[in-house]
Formats: sequence, C-alpha cells, structure tokens
Amino acid sequence: MGIESFWLYAAFVAFILAMLAVDLGVFQRNAHAVSMKEAAIWSGVWIGLSFIFAGVVYFWQGSQLALEFLAGYLIEKALSVDNLFVFLLLFGIFAVPRAYQHRVLFWGVVGALITRGLFILVGSALMARFHWIIYVFGAFLVYTAVKLALGKDTEVHPQNNPVLRIARRYLPVTEGYEKEHFFVRRAGKLWATPLLLVLLVVESTDIVFATDSIPAVFAVSSHPFIVFTSNVFAILGLRALYFLLAGAIEQFHYLKPALSLILGFVGVKMLISEFWKIPIGVSLAVIAGLLTVAIVASLLRARRLSRVETAADTGTRA
Repeated sequence: MGIESFWLYAAFVAFILAMLAVDLGVFQRNAHAVSMKEAAIWSGVWIGLSFIFAGVVYFWQGSQLALEFLAGYLIEKALSVDNLFVFLLLFGIFAVPRAYQHRVLFWGVVGALITRGLFILVGSALMARFHWIIYVFGAFLVYTAVKLALGKDTEVHPQNNPVLRIARRYLPVTEGYEKEHFFVRRAGKLWATPLLLVLLVVESTDIVFATDSIPAVFAVSSHPFIVFTSNVFAILGLRALYFLLAGAIEQFHYLKPALSLILGFVGVKMLISEFWKIPIGVSLAVIAGLLTVAIVASLLRARRLSRVETAADTGTRA
C-alpha cells in the first residue's frame, strides 16, 4: 500500500473518527468544565500518538518522510498555539461558559478536518499541475511573516465576520445559551442558540488560519498524506491544549516573533527551491530551534515579571 493509497487515507480517517467518538461519547458525554488534569492527559495522548505515528512512518517509509511529518507537525502545532489566543478572546467576547467550550472546540475540530482536507486536496492538485504555484505560496508566506512581525490584523472583531452576519440575519436565535445545545425547538419552530453562532465564528476563523498553515506545511513536504496527517494530529491536540494553556497563554510573549521567522523561513525555502533545496533535517532543526528559544525566553520573561511584581507588592506593603 503506497503512501498516497486511498485505503491508507480511509484507514487513517477511520482511526481519527474512532478517537473522536471515544472523546465525545465517553469522556464528554456530559458537558463539564475540563480540568487541568484531564487536559494534560489528553494533550499527552495526542502528542504521544503523533510521535508514535512518526515512528511508524520512519520504519515504513524511511527517515525523510518521518522528518517531513515532524517538521509539518511542529509548524502546525506552533500556529495552533498562536490560534488559541484568538479562541480565548472569542469565548470571552461571547461569554461562553467554560462547561460548553469543549463542545464548540470539538465540532470546530471536526469542521477543520474537513476544510483542511479540501484545502490540501486543492493545494496538492495545483502544485502537481502548476509548478509555479510554489512561488505563489512562498511569496504569500513571506508576506504573512512580515505582517505578523509588524503586528497587523491581530485584533479580533467577530461582529465583522460575514458568516456571523448572515446567520444573525436569517436564523432565529435564542437570547441566551440553552445548555450545550446548538439548536432548540420551541412551539414547533427550530431556533439556533448563541453557541451555534460561536461555532460558526470559530469555523470561519479556522479557514483563515488554514490559508497560512497549509502552504507552510507544503514547504516541508510535497506528499499530501504527510501534510494531511501532520495537520490532523496538530489540530486534534488543540482542544486539550487550549484548556491546558488557557490560564497561562499570555505568557508566550515571544511566540509571534518566532512564528514570523518560521513562516518567513519556509516561504524563502519555497522561493529558492528551484535553485537550492534546503535539507529537511536542517528545516526541522531551524523550526524546532526557533520554537525552543521562543518558549524558553517567554518563560524566563514571565518569571522575571513575576519577581518584579512580587517585589513591588512587598515594597507597597512596607
């Protein structure tokens, strides 16, 4: 069975659907606020499965594709962590109760898997037919990197979301949340709840995110299956990661600069691919190195600020 076999895709999707069914049907049967312990366990499960999958690829297809998977996974994971800032703001703006946030993220992930699959299908078809599209992707990533470095378009304005506007115009919406339901029936009429509106905003926002992440992963792998699986594993761990980092996500002060450098690097990698192919091992080292430096520097900065605040409080009491 080849790396791009239909049955391989089918088996992988069946496995993912089974894991999602276990998550929703067993662990999330009753809506509840996800604890740090539960989030840590699920984060460990998805990260562990990702590295097991990388090991399977290594013994099945060799080190090249395994490294491509890991590089794509790290890129998508880093971008996903950055996206958590947006989800945190959206849940705050819509005042979504913590007990219902997991349900929104769960169905948001299901929708993201579908849209990412379509994006990858279209992207791989374009790259196979039009080789020059790789330069378009590369230029777009460099542009995105510059925009991210300059801090443009970082604010969230869900009221300007066209999907939300259309939904509010054509759907009857209840005044408040109806537990974890997206729809309720009243007097024989089907009503949408605000939770559905939040889901629509999350889904449409993820489509915007995909325009950055998909080309970025294509920069490190030309195999659609590797691009798809690295995206899927990174996205599936996003929900647990959100609840694990929600309280401390603002401490990752240097994540955006690191992401800007990563996107710029993979963009340039695409633009010069015709003249010089950067080895996948080098690409993985650069991506992992930038993320490591950003995380360590962010944690040191947070510790330093905490000490300054503690000292200031002590001085005020004195």
